Amino acid sequence: MITVHHLNESRSQRILWLLEELEVPYEIKFYKRDATTNLAPPELAAVHPLGKSPVITDGDLTIAESGAVVDYIVRRYGAGRLAPDPASPAYDTYQEWLHYAEGSAMLPLMLLLYTMRLGEAAAPLKPRIDSEIDNHLGYIEASLAGRPYFMGEDFTGADVQMSFVGEVAAVFGRATDKPNLSAWLKRIHARPAYAAAVEKGGVYAYA
Repeated sequence: MITVHHLNESRSQRILWLLEELEVPYEIKFYKRDATTNLAPPELAAVHPLGKSPVITDGDLTIAESGAVVDYIVRRYGAGRLAPDPASPAYDTYQEWLHYAEGSAMLPLMLLLYTMRLGEAAAPLKPRIDSEIDNHLGYIEASLAGRPYFMGEDFTGADVQMSFVGEVAAVFGRATDKPNLSAWLKRIHARPAYAAAVEKGGVYAYA
């Protein structure tokens, strides 16, 4: 059985959601952020050397990194659900979204998070960070035009993987002028499996 090593208020929330969507049995091992530093506890490093979440164990296998975890669960347990046919051109687009979320889209949002703590010292970086955020959110907004989900009419693992990007953008107030992104966030948050995952995972400020 899959064990999700779940850090509160983290990207691992979307892994719980994915498992709920697929109705795959799983266990949760909870880890709490340090109240002072907001960092993960050292116990997570015993699961994976990076000491970060999400990370899952499935038998003797340990997998870290959100995109890899989503890909593994959908391939191993999806039975053809939540992903296009691997032989179709749509599958390559699906894979692009899995990599894009953390490989590109999250970087300027994380830079914004860290530089907000620097106050005026971060002023020289702000125009470039804002420009990159606008670039990525503009791309996401355009990609969702006329479609309910990233792959079109069908909800897939791409939506699960992209959820944290949209949620963080919304928390930073960057989605207010993005109607497609905002509508998509409401749509995924209304899914019963999403609500079930939040109930099991604990407080999640991004929901």
